[in-house]
Amino acid sequence: MTSSGIYYRSFITLLIIVSVAFGWLLLPYYSALFWGFVFAISFTPLHRRILAIMPRHPNTAALSTLALCLLVVIFPLIALTSALIREGAMIYKRIESGQLNLGLYYERIINALPESLHRLVEELGIADIFSIQEKLSAGALEGSKFLASQAVNIGQNTAGFLVSMAIMLYLLFFLLRDGAALAKTINLVIPLGDDHKHLLIQKFITVVRATVKGNLVVAATQGALGGFIFWVLGIEGALLWGVIMAFLSLLPAVGSALIWAPVAVYFMVTGNYWDGSILILFGVLVIGLVDNVLRPLLVGKDTKMPDYVVLISTIGGLATFGLNGFVIGPLLAALFMAVWSLFPAAIKAQQTPRQTIN
Repeated sequence: MTSSGIYYRSFITLLIIVSVAFGWLLLPYYSALFWGFVFAISFTPLHRRILAIMPRHPNTAALSTLALCLLVVIFPLIALTSALIREGAMIYKRIESGQLNLGLYYERIINALPESLHRLVEELGIADIFSIQEKLSAGALEGSKFLASQAVNIGQNTAGFLVSMAIMLYLLFFLLRDGAALAKTINLVIPLGDDHKHLLIQKFITVVRATVKGNLVVAATQGALGGFIFWVLGIEGALLWGVIMAFLSLLPAVGSALIWAPVAVYFMVTGNYWDGSILILFGVLVIGLVDNVLRPLLVGKDTKMPDYVVLISTIGGLATFGLNGFVIGPLLAALFMAVWSLFPAAIKAQQTPRQTIN
């Protein structure tokens, strides 16, 4: 082996070791860093417009974009999270005290069923009222208990939360200000052809923006509409159910109907036809159409992956990475599909010189 070969291999080894060590160093705050990059990519088009107005003041332009990000996204999310945790704690207390019992609602549905359906339910083995009551109450208690515990955890980890928030905002400022130069540097060091680099970078940016701008706006809209109709109909915990519907809206093919449809069925079965009809019509004609109207406008048809890929990657991302997974999951799926789409061309390019020599 030549000295240049030894030097090159040693340098690559050192590069990998240093990179892994640096990543391990940043691991405790990976969420803050991740969302700093996500918000920077999402707000870059807005930042460019602001920078065009004040081209000689890049710091002021970056600060203006950062302020808009705080007002539009971050502050509302913090306020919503606080209100959600408070409502979850209140529901937990009501369930624990016995004032709220989901098993009773299930019992009313079973008792209101026609005789034929009631017999079918008994044959399927799901008419054991006491067993179902116990499971529903236990599940609701655990869920509300989790929200209540999060209120305690946030209060105890206020310093850590503030540090993470400060790191994210600090990074976001510099990514907005110096993002163009950083992107050029990254583009130079990626060991791929120009076409391949362009495709992968564009896919990365497109999926991040589509997930944040499109999916989040659609989810927030559906959740807000769902919470609104629950509040109008006097359903307890409208804010909590609205947030749950917003999360479920991130999943195609299932969506917020997993929440409002069973409630509508409960209304209809128990004889409350007016509220049940209103909820069904509102769910189908308003909540259900939001995805079909807003998503193509905000995301664009060309950037969408198949629904089954989005569904699987989102669920897998949430299970693996927690809340960050609803962005990381589809992003990894998009890069996976993009890399494999480049594979045939890479094989052909590798075989072409050999065919010429022969």
